[in-house]
Amino acid sequence: MKARIKFRKYGALKFIGHLDVMRYFQKVMRRADIPIAFTGGFSPHMIMSFASPLGIGLESDGEYLDIELTEPIASREAVRRMNEAGVEGIEVLSLRQIAEEKKMTGMTILAAADYLITPKQEILPESGSAEDSSANRLSTGWKEQFRDFMGQREIRVMKQTKRSEREVDLRPLIYDWEFRGGSIFIRVAAGSAENLKPDLVMDTFLRSAGSVSANAEETDPAEADSAVSQSLNGQSFTYRRLEMYADTGKDGMRNLVTLESLGGEIH
Repeated sequence: MKARIKFRKYGALKFIGHLDVMRYFQKVMRRADIPIAFTGGFSPHMIMSFASPLGIGLESDGEYLDIELTEPIASREAVRRMNEAGVEGIEVLSLRQIAEEKKMTGMTILAAADYLITPKQEILPESGSAEDSSANRLSTGWKEQFRDFMGQREIRVMKQTKRSEREVDLRPLIYDWEFRGGSIFIRVAAGSAENLKPDLVMDTFLRSAGSVSANAEETDPAEADSAVSQSLNGQSFTYRRLEMYADTGKDGMRNLVTLESLGGEIH
């Protein structure tokens, strides 16, 4: 029986890496007496796979881990046991039975992810400042700049891959976005076919905003772009992953559903 665990990661544990999260769940499974299946051979290990490893320093409300069970266990009981066996910083939210086919693993079907992007306090415009922008702060009109940036038909950037560097258009990989208070909600492509990290979107925006500012002041855009990229970058924001999705649409029509919704409660 295959099952999918949804969990959140927050607080101090946002600074542990993917391998540490895997070891954490291995210990939790043992302590909680979850009937998880093991591989065969001379060095058996728990059968588990994550939909998409979370970067160090990111919090999340929607992480997914697929496991294989040797026997059924009630979803609510499993969640209770795992949370009692765990520590603050990782909270199991649900456990659901999923389809047995290999092609239905979270890693395989992942198609999109939601993020909440928040500027850090130190880069926000200073209240009451006469300066519209500076090399180490966002412009007072940064939201309008971002709206114009997202309104472009194309957002071309050089993207580094494992083997080479190629120009890509980010705009088709951004499915939705909106301002939520002082933060940006964004839904982007995720998975093996297409994958867009939110920090690349913000890096590209900051370079674009730097050039716009430079043109307004009649300075060299390249010089301004360099100054902005050195002091402001994707790390000037905090990123929180909110949810992950599969695409059940047909004939080119996108229909995103949460990975959690593809499973059912075990009673």
